[in-house]
Amino acid sequence: MIPSSLRFFLVFLFISVLLLDPSLCSPVSICLSPSILSKSGDSVRVHWAGVDSPSSLDWLGIYSPPDSPDDNFIGYVFLSSCNNWQSGSCSVHLPLVNLRSNYQFRIFRWTEDEVDRSRLDHDHNPLPGTKHLLAKSEELGFESGRGPEQIHLAFTTKVDEMRVMFVTADGKESFVKYGKREHRLDYVAGTEVRTYERLDMCDSPANESIGWRDPGFIHDGVMTNLKSGMRYYYKVGSDERGWSKTHSFISRDWDSDETVAFLFGDLGTSTPYATFLRTQAESMSTMKWVLRDIEALGDKPTFISHIGDISYARGYSWLWDTFFTQIEPVASKVPYHVCIGNHEYNWPLQPWRPDWAQSVYRTDGGGECGVPYSLRFNMPGNSSFITGTRAPATRNLYYSFDVGVVHFVYISTETNFLPRSDQYNFIKHDLQAVDRRKTPFVVVQGHRPMYTTSNGARDAPLRKRMLEHLEPLFVEYKVTIALWGHVHRYERFCPMKNFTCARASLDGKDTEDLPVHAVIGMAGQDWQPTWDPRPDHVKDPIYPQPHQSLYRTGEFGYTRLVATREKLKLIYVGNHDGEVHDMVEILASGQVLNGGGSSGKEVMKSTLSWLVKGGSILVLGAFLGYVTGYISHARRESISRRGWTAVKTEEA
Repeated sequence: MIPSSLRFFLVFLFISVLLLDPSLCSPVSICLSPSILSKSGDSVRVHWAGVDSPSSLDWLGIYSPPDSPDDNFIGYVFLSSCNNWQSGSCSVHLPLVNLRSNYQFRIFRWTEDEVDRSRLDHDHNPLPGTKHLLAKSEELGFESGRGPEQIHLAFTTKVDEMRVMFVTADGKESFVKYGKREHRLDYVAGTEVRTYERLDMCDSPANESIGWRDPGFIHDGVMTNLKSGMRYYYKVGSDERGWSKTHSFISRDWDSDETVAFLFGDLGTSTPYATFLRTQAESMSTMKWVLRDIEALGDKPTFISHIGDISYARGYSWLWDTFFTQIEPVASKVPYHVCIGNHEYNWPLQPWRPDWAQSVYRTDGGGECGVPYSLRFNMPGNSSFITGTRAPATRNLYYSFDVGVVHFVYISTETNFLPRSDQYNFIKHDLQAVDRRKTPFVVVQGHRPMYTTSNGARDAPLRKRMLEHLEPLFVEYKVTIALWGHVHRYERFCPMKNFTCARASLDGKDTEDLPVHAVIGMAGQDWQPTWDPRPDHVKDPIYPQPHQSLYRTGEFGYTRLVATREKLKLIYVGNHDGEVHDMVEILASGQVLNGGGSSGKEVMKSTLSWLVKGGSILVLGAFLGYVTGYISHARRESISRRGWTAVKTEEA
């Protein structure tokens, strides 16, 4: 028997605790519908009820794996993002990516006096506190047997091949079935499998529990003996664990006199929740418009060129899964090619860090040191650079290939490009060997720009070396266009060398065959101040537009490259309307026909939009895609709304 005095004390203590922390007495419940998702990217409805005296700081945490500590959430949404939140009962719909482990949801009460100003996200806003847990949900899983995910294509060094890569949870034997008919996949290719571990990461947060998640197993298969310019169907997986749905692509047409490509930098990925980093909601619009254009091409081959700052995971590994899920509708149809950027690579002890580059190479990679980038992609060639750690060497640094009438070259601005380096030798010998009778145009791509009128003082030492050592090669070997990312805007320059535009003849045509430089890092990331004055940012610098800069804008978008044997066009498409806003035309002789600045209306008058030829159905589809993208963007902003205003910092 418990003495009555002790019973009274225990009851008094329990009531006191409840009064001190009312959240403990809340019979809060979380219900999930459905409890099992069919595939990556499907949505779950998360419904909660019973939240007493709801606060605008109450929040829902998203966890995977479900046994993660409270502070190690994947993301979060404030309950106040729901319209009826003040009733204590409401719902949100969240599309979720399959991370090869179950999810769990938790609701926390967070009070103003517990806000920790030392624990901040990338917007310098406090991350939510986990002191008062109100409820946990049951686990949410994904249906098994539906085959691999994160499917993406790439060229190999052979024109009659196509590489396909994908991810499984267990790394068991998987295959690629392919053929010329959708329901008759007569050919089978095996796959190589690789993965990476937490100890391969070089710094935090990539090698800490808060950032690390199991990446699964990356499969790499090659479809061989393809006929030129034909549609092939394929699926990946195994009889034991299931097959993906059937996808298709157009093989390389090695006799074609036309080249079409879609090019951009700094895309990133979008999440339906807030997380430790700001993600790139605009990337959704870019992918929708690019997909529209690819479908308008029909049976013409094309490919994607993404020149650095790929997923912006920066050590939070689930963002790589989100990125590959987001691009799969495009990357499963056309080859997806990349080069490395600062946010895939840079860390304090990177092996090439000359004294002049201390301000250039910092901690932008979040401790990944190029490992996810190197293993999740497999680009042509065998370029690599040691990490100096137990991590595998960094790959996919510099390479080239021909597509139709264009020779494409990819370089790394993050590793050694100075004379006598392996990369410098590659660039020089590659440009020397171009057969201009076969490929009259040469396009070089790298991440950090050689020319920009943005605020780039931090990168000035790098640009100085690029101008000194790489520009002479570009000029000598008559590079047609040099494309760069890193600055999150679109800007096109006159054909030039050493900041001097090519001389023009009396009829306005350039008389020197100098490269046209363009910055195309406007696909998704938005950390770059605009060039135009803004009333609410009066202290931000406004960069004057020099005469060398012929067109620049703060609009998100991407570029299309369309080339025939006579002429190459680089076309800039804006995301707000999916229409052409700038274009430059360059003849095979090197002459730039319309190198001046041009408005979108002028460009549209001068050339028929290739999309109009597709008819009103494509126009309607484009409009619906835009509306869908806009709604998705607005919905994400609503779900992740906070009790304060995000402050965007200037960061490349």
